[in-house]
Amino acid sequence: MKWEGNRQSDNVEDRRGGGGFSVPGRRGIGIGTIVIALVGGWVLGINPLTLLGLLSGGGMPAQVQQAPAQRPPADDTMARFVSTVLADTEDVWQGLFRQAGGSYQEPRLVLFRGSTPTACGTGQAAMGPFYCPADQKVYIDLGFYETLKHRLGAPGDFAQAYVIAHEVGHHVQHLLGISRKVDQVRGQVSQAEYNRLSVRLELQADCFAGVWAHHAHNARQILEQGDVQEAMNAAAQIGDDALQQASGAAVVPDSFTHGTSAQRQRWFNAGLQQGNLKACDTFSARAL
Repeated sequence: MKWEGNRQSDNVEDRRGGGGFSVPGRRGIGIGTIVIALVGGWVLGINPLTLLGLLSGGGMPAQVQQAPAQRPPADDTMARFVSTVLADTEDVWQGLFRQAGGSYQEPRLVLFRGSTPTACGTGQAAMGPFYCPADQKVYIDLGFYETLKHRLGAPGDFAQAYVIAHEVGHHVQHLLGISRKVDQVRGQVSQAEYNRLSVRLELQADCFAGVWAHHAHNARQILEQGDVQEAMNAAAQIGDDALQQASGAAVVPDSFTHGTSAQRQRWFNAGLQQGNLKACDTFSARAL
C-alpha cells in the first residue's frame, strides 16, 4: 500500500502513556476480536456480542474523565501509518457526504495499550479495534496488528488499513442513523434475530471499507499488487465461521454476529468494485 508521504490526520489521540476512568455506558462496535476472547464466549456458551460488548447499546452516553490527549511521536512508524489511513478516510468520506449534500463529521482515533476509558465503558485490548458511537471515536491497541498477522494469519499493511476503514464505516453508519435503528430493536427480537441484524450491520461496514478503498485508489493510487488480496484474506480470517472452526467448536450460524468469511469478502468487494453506498444496502439484500 502506498501511504508514505501522504497527509496525516490531526484527529489521533495517543493514550499509550496516559489513563483516566470512565463510567460504564454504551458499548462499542468492533471489527472482530482476538481468538481467545471469542473462543471463551463459545466454550462458556456466552454470545461473543455480550462477552466483548462489540455493538453499541441503548442508554445515555457515559461521562468520561481522562488525561489530556497527546499526539503520537513523529518517529513512530505504525502511528504515522494509522494517522495516514485515517486522513485518507476523512478525504474520501468528506467528498462523498459533500456530493450527497451533507457534511461529514470526522471521528477521532485513539491509540491505547491494554485498556482505556471510553464513553462506552472501559475499552480492552482483548476486544480488538472498536468504534464507540457515544464519543464518536475509534479505539485501537496497535498490538492487535501482531495478532492479526501472527495468530489470525492476515499480514500486510492493507489488511491493517482495512481494519481502520471498517471501524470508520461504523462511524458512517452512526452519522447516517443506521446503527441507531438496529439498537432500537434490541430486546424486542430474539437473540438469534438480533445477531442476524448485527451481521448485516457488520457486513455493511465491510462494504463501506471497500467504498473507501475504491475512492482512495482512484484519487491517490494507493493500491499495490497484492493489497486487495491482503484485505480479502483478513476478511476471511475474521469470519465467524472461520473463527469458530479455528477454536475447534461447532459452527453455529445463529451465534454469528459479523458474518461468514465468504460474506465478509463479498461485501468488501462489492464496495471496492462499485464505490457507492447503494451497493452496501445489506439490510435490503435477500442473500448475504
